Amino acid sequence: MRFASLGSGSSGNATLIERDRTRVMMDCGFALGETKERLARLGLAPSDLTAIVVTHEHDDHLGGVARFAKRFAIPVYLTRGTSQWLPEDFPSVLVHLIDSHTTFAIGDLQVEPFPVPHDAREPVQYVFGDGASRVGVVTDLGCTTAHVEEKLNGCDALVLECNHDLDLLMTGPYPVSLKQRVSGRFGHLSNRDAAALLANLDGSRLKHVLAAHLSKQNNTPALAVAALAGALGCEASWIGIAAQDCGFDWREI
Repeated sequence: MRFASLGSGSSGNATLIERDRTRVMMDCGFALGETKERLARLGLAPSDLTAIVVTHEHDDHLGGVARFAKRFAIPVYLTRGTSQWLPEDFPSVLVHLIDSHTTFAIGDLQVEPFPVPHDAREPVQYVFGDGASRVGVVTDLGCTTAHVEEKLNGCDALVLECNHDLDLLMTGPYPVSLKQRVSGRFGHLSNRDAAALLANLDGSRLKHVLAAHLSKQNNTPALAVAALAGALGCEASWIGIAAQDCGFDWREI
């Protein structure tokens, strides 16, 4: 199994998970042409994708899904709450409604959704597995929960939101209302929150940890990496970054 990112941040998100000929894209927040270009960087064409799974309706995650999936006839898996944000003319034959607590299969991959605290209709994040290895991808949640940590325990790889440094956010130019939303229980994880979540997990199997969904205004890669490395007691060089402009290349498990 291997995984990669097309990009991560407030301007668009997409993560790829591959097992043999099964290739699933989690979210698509980029325009059609840009998604094709970013896939090509990883050696893929749209026809190589098996399915798209969606976390929630915010534009940086769902914004490119409908047009891309419709153009290339790719099935889309999402919760009923999120599905309400698909355009009315989206082909129903491509829509697969999922339960946020029920694991399902897409080809050679087991896809395990789980609900998270975030300001969306019915948001989920996912763990992907092939029976031997598991990849957890958690890019949008306001706080951790016991259920979230249960799902992420024992993963072989984690892509974990480090949205903001709280000091940078609070002293930055955002309006007070937006600062409260971002830092609230249904907003986004700070570096400190992400480190605390990571420290609570059984990380004995971890081979990859990548910080994701970094704010350009309220965070830096160095701060995010330092927080996660501190939680694991590892060298900073071991922590990766899912960048907005280029994501990250394939990583093998």
